[in-house]
Amino acid sequence: MGWERSRAAVPRFEFLDEAGSTNDELRAAATGEDAAAWPHGSVIVTDNQTRGRGRLGRTWLAPTGKTLAISLLLRPELPGGRVFPPDAFGWIPLMAGAAMTEAVRAAVDAAESVVAASDPEYDADDRSGGVSVELKWPNDVLVSDYKICGILSELVQGVADEPPAVVVGAGLNLTLDEHDLPTLTSTSLLLATGVRPDGDAVLADYLGRILAMFDDFCLAGADAAVAGIDRRVTALCGTIGAEVRVELPGDRELLGLAERLDADGRLVVIDRENGEPWSVAAGDVTHLRY
Repeated sequence: MGWERSRAAVPRFEFLDEAGSTNDELRAAATGEDAAAWPHGSVIVTDNQTRGRGRLGRTWLAPTGKTLAISLLLRPELPGGRVFPPDAFGWIPLMAGAAMTEAVRAAVDAAESVVAASDPEYDADDRSGGVSVELKWPNDVLVSDYKICGILSELVQGVADEPPAVVVGAGLNLTLDEHDLPTLTSTSLLLATGVRPDGDAVLADYLGRILAMFDDFCLAGADAAVAGIDRRVTALCGTIGAEVRVELPGDRELLGLAERLDADGRLVVIDRENGEPWSVAAGDVTHLRY
């Protein structure tokens, strides 16, 4: 695969036959002697990542050629040279999750079109249940409640007087079968749709969406409300309105209703015991089904 569409979507695109961690590779490149050659929007991708990691230090390994490990470099820059607000960094994983949710939805729709074209008797209205795609706060993408993508954003300190950058890592399950899945709550595009996905098309779609969203965010002075990012993320986020259990740092647990996102992208949960609102910046969230 030449990755032509993905290459056209970004200023620099590097596909590696193998990488321990694409996030580590991109961080080293973006802070090394050749850092100037890695502009905003640079990407490193592999389908053979041997030391992938997720949130809270978790590690994961996937069969070669069946998943994509994607790392994208974002160099925040506001109009007039203003400093990117520290609190605004919390929106970056949410934007990445939203962009991937939209890209996966488009891939699911494309697969449905393939099935419909090959079956004269196909009727979308008769499908039993259908396929839902939604964002789980803060940065998992779920297909019919099964995880298809996880995202890990990491701050990278700037070189010399340069401001901090962000490496956004995403792991997308393309063609894993039921024997390859890392957990019982995972899935892939192939399993979800029955159609082998076009990895280049999905990747290019994701990259185009997140870069456009991030540019809008910066042009709006890193104000999610002005840029419409808060509404876009909320519309995609299946966590909003759900009863949740949040595992907080320090072995604490919060049960309640996920009501909304606050101005910094934190999840506001109404405590089931006392009705008090909690703004959650980090924690494992489980959607509760009663």
